[in-house]
Amino acid sequence: MGRRFKCVVCGRLFPEGQGVFIGRGGLTLTFHSSRCAYKFLKLLFERADERCVLDTARGLVSELERVVELRGARVQKRV
Repeated sequence: MGRRFKCVVCGRLFPEGQGVFIGRGGLTLTFHSSRCAYKFLKLLFERADERCVLDTARGLVSELERVVELRGARVQKRV
């Protein structure tokens, strides 16, 4: 039997190869499902200091919008 991990949100144990893992700066967060990851990230976003989050969030939104536009342009060229 492989390694098992514990979800930080609900405490459920899950086997290696499943779940969602997020790591940064020596901290690794483990979630048994995308629903638990969403719940945690939503709470983190709501509770974090606005000055820390807003600039990064705005930059990420504009970056993802550019990716969506590029995909749309590629699809239009094929038709």
